[in-house]
Amino acid sequence: MAKIKITLVKSRSGSDKRQIATLNALGLGKLSSSVEHETSPQIMGMVAKVKHLLRVEEVK
Repeated sequence: MAKIKITLVKSRSGSDKRQIATLNALGLGKLSSSVEHETSPQIMGMVAKVKHLLRVEEVK
């Protein structure tokens, strides 16, 4: 499977509880933090819910 790198580029403040919980589940705490995940339907669904706060890149 492909890997993606997810970076938090906008602040979590002002987001509702569900969006903050999604960011926590992805492993993103502080601004500019990054994580790598395998591409799966579950991860892509979580990314879609908070895409306005993230930058997503494919890792080679």
